[in-house]
Amino acid sequence: MGVAPPPRVGKNFIMARWGYWLTGAIFCLVYQLAAVAQTVSYGAGSQESQLVSLERMWSEALVHRDSQALATMIADKFVNTEWNGEVSDRGKFLADIAEPKFDATSLTIQDVKVTLFSNVAVVIGTYHAKGGYQGKSYDHLGRFTDTWVFADARWQCVASHSSLLQK
Repeated sequence: MGVAPPPRVGKNFIMARWGYWLTGAIFCLVYQLAAVAQTVSYGAGSQESQLVSLERMWSEALVHRDSQALATMIADKFVNTEWNGEVSDRGKFLADIAEPKFDATSLTIQDVKVTLFSNVAVVIGTYHAKGGYQGKSYDHLGRFTDTWVFADARWQCVASHSSLLQK
């Protein structure tokens, strides 16, 4: 009984081993890239859904005059341009919402579209608002454009603009 000779470690043996490893590495890389592509695609849709939800929560907060809820959605340097051209900063915007003279009875948004740019999003849509302000009733149909920035692990609105549509 003899001892078996050691396995041959020739050029073909090394190339076969290297080829298997390289093939496996390429397969793993392609698999991971496909997974990342799905994640990016899913993430974008998820961000769009989140922004549409924030817009709907914004509408609800306006109807309920919930300036605290709105304060969590807008940035410190927020600027708002109303349908009548009035421009307000964060403080004035929140104070106006809490003001008893402001009485929104309904606010619905439609045709909402989100365009993403890395950590910035532009959200456009139409709105229908009814209520009263300073004793005068209103029934507005208009368009809005909100600009959101993803900072501090959340979306924050930095600018909002609305304009009336002719009825």
